[in-house]
Amino acid sequence: MIRIDSVTKRYPDGTVAVDRLSLEIPDRSITVLVGPSGCGKTTTLRMINRMVEPTEGTILLDGEDIQRQPVTTLRRSMGYVIQNAGLFQHRTIVDNIATVPRMLGWGKQRARERAAELMERVGLDTSLAKRYPYQLSGGQQQRVGVARALAADPPVLLMDEPFSAVDPVVRKGLQDELLRIQDELGKTIVFVTHDIDEAITLGTMVAVLREGGRLAQYAPPAELLSTPADGFVEDFLGADRGIRRLSFFPSAPLELTTDAVVPADAPAERIAAVRSPYLLVTDPDGRPLGWAERDRPTAGTIGTIEAIGTGRLLPYGRPFVPGADSLRVALDCAVLSPTGWAVAVDDEGRVTGVVSQQTIGEAIRAAHSAGRAEDEKAAG
Repeated sequence: MIRIDSVTKRYPDGTVAVDRLSLEIPDRSITVLVGPSGCGKTTTLRMINRMVEPTEGTILLDGEDIQRQPVTTLRRSMGYVIQNAGLFQHRTIVDNIATVPRMLGWGKQRARERAAELMERVGLDTSLAKRYPYQLSGGQQQRVGVARALAADPPVLLMDEPFSAVDPVVRKGLQDELLRIQDELGKTIVFVTHDIDEAITLGTMVAVLREGGRLAQYAPPAELLSTPADGFVEDFLGADRGIRRLSFFPSAPLELTTDAVVPADAPAERIAAVRSPYLLVTDPDGRPLGWAERDRPTAGTIGTIEAIGTGRLLPYGRPFVPGADSLRVALDCAVLSPTGWAVAVDDEGRVTGVVSQQTIGEAIRAAHSAGRAEDEKAAG
């Protein structure tokens, strides 16, 4: 565990970057520091590995004051990932990753074997090993940065806005990769970001800092969203924090229906039996093709959908996987669907049913009621 106890960082000109900050960062978790510019996020991170020395207070690592440890020993026990990866441009990818093991005295062959292993772990093709950083995309470079930080298997990983310089699609992929790696390795990760969505997605615990480096709230993401400590936290979370909270409600309890799901070669009597104004058309393997409207020739005048083809079908939007995805994802799928219905699929992409916005809304209300009941039970 990392314990930050009444830590202050005051610079010679009187500027206070961090003001009496106290946090207990649990082992094998992702603790996210989030807040506006100037709130001391990066300064706090750098004090943990003594790149910045605190003016007052103590930081304990597994009960030992880090001030009593040699700086080099402390830093080698911590991986460090920064924005834009910070790679050595004159070294190949494999040698970038092998940097810390080589500093620790590993042989070249052993260090490179470790680097190749980590490339696979972070989702990099080993064929990239002999390339240089400039030959890689931004997302690939960030994966190299994560691999390099993990190379000596440090128990602590410090990450300073590592994904902020890449596009949203790549960023989502990197976040998913980090969660997968954390699930496998169980590091103690301290992650800095200015993006509340990223904090909610990644954090086991989230520390919201206000300007001047003071702690506004420290809580699990679900608690942060449901019970902001004050107006500052509420404003920082944004007007759509209720939607974000749905990320913590599972979609598994949703009641799906298959009544409106028909294969493209369904006979006319099967189509006639469907009372829904829309039909979800599937291919022979059960994967979605699109929506047919009952009042249009696609499924009306012509006896079968197959006779008209799939070119006139409405798009089915983005499907969700019950159990794996949250109610937020299911609601998003329904809102983006031209029919107002979300399509549920299994891990292989085969349709398991559809669900309406109304049913999702009822599930949201039930989840809120259950949450209130649990809170009252805990309080009582």
